[in-house]
Amino acid sequence: MDQEKLDHMRSTLNKLEDIKNTQSSIIDKINHVITDLFQHPDKNLEKVMEDAHQKASDNIDAVREAMEEYEMAINKMENE
Repeated sequence: MDQEKLDHMRSTLNKLEDIKNTQSSIIDKINHVITDLFQHPDKNLEKVMEDAHQKASDNIDAVREAMEEYEMAINKMENE
């Protein structure tokens, strides 16, 4: 087992977690804008926010999947 490589992989996993959390925060902010648009409608901005929300959600899913695979690789390396 290469401890230096494991440490690097754990550090990368922490960065992926940070990315996922950042995307979640972005979704929260987008939701605030969407809520504000109920009182002051703007169809163009609403469409942009809906698209941005979908992209951020897709990013979370992609990062979550990458994290799961990376965690399995870390666990495999630890058990070798």
